[in-house]
Amino acid sequence: MTSTHEKGGGQFAGIKLLLCENPLPPLDEAIAAAAAELPHSNYYTEPYSAPLREFIARQLDVPERLVHINAGSELILRQIFQHLGQRVHLLTPTYVLFPEIAQSYTETRLPPENDFRLDLATLVIPPGTTLVVIVNPNNPNGGTFDMTPLPELLHRHPETFFLVDEAFIGMGGASVANQVPRFSNLIVTRTLSKAHSLAGFRVGYAILPQALADTFNTRNDAYPLARASQAAALATLQHEHKIAERAATLKHWAQELAAELKRLGVKTWPSETYFFLADFAPLDAAHLAERLRAQGILIKALGDPALGPGCMRVTTALPEDNARFLAALRAILAAETRASHA
Repeated sequence: MTSTHEKGGGQFAGIKLLLCENPLPPLDEAIAAAAAELPHSNYYTEPYSAPLREFIARQLDVPERLVHINAGSELILRQIFQHLGQRVHLLTPTYVLFPEIAQSYTETRLPPENDFRLDLATLVIPPGTTLVVIVNPNNPNGGTFDMTPLPELLHRHPETFFLVDEAFIGMGGASVANQVPRFSNLIVTRTLSKAHSLAGFRVGYAILPQALADTFNTRNDAYPLARASQAAALATLQHEHKIAERAATLKHWAQELAAELKRLGVKTWPSETYFFLADFAPLDAAHLAERLRAQGILIKALGDPALGPGCMRVTTALPEDNARFLAALRAILAAETRASHA
């Protein structure tokens, strides 16, 4: 199982750069909508979160029947892997959950020397693969894929399902959600935890082929969301222009933070999101994380042997917290330099 730190940092009260939590609070409209529903929390929502399903279907121009909603996208991802995860093909490095829940998997390594870019038209899928997973934008590096070759891949491998996880699509990349009705082997998952700042409300959804959508909707709790969560989700999705403005701000903060790390000699890779991948070598990332934690900053080594022991995923915090992180890091680097010359 993933650590509790990957699930929200527990009760850690300092600066959290480990997680992909959005440092900005929910929209005021979402907070107000959730608060208005609290007095009615003795009542269930509509079955299958009908108002939210209807809105998402209209927004994405897909049939409502294809929309499945659950309390966070991780539950949906686990459902998908339970059904289809016998032989999974991953583009790595990838979201840490996927190797954990796949029954078995193969991988195509994304080349760091090419900023983790890959032409999907060249993707080789092993025979017998039941599920291919494409994370767009990708986690942990934040880069995006050109999805133009996807229809050809879907046609070429009709017996293989393709899952496109669009957890960070609000930050960058081209969505393929509206293509799901055209293909019987395409699945798109999304969450409102990231760009939409609703991680604590636990709202995720998927656009699925009809047979799979019917299975998930009929075999799942008909009331997956709390009333406050459903209200916050609807209010947020009705103000996507504000989410886009905030996304631009977050990316700017992340780019500023990455630039400061580069000035300190840390290698970083381009990202379309509010997080990015950084290599602190020759420092050991696990050791560095321990020293930062002692100063109230939570971050974690990536733990990918192929990328080396210096790699971390860094999520932007608020600018003042980023400044504290940089000050702590400068002090640690200075101490390491003094020690190496002693």
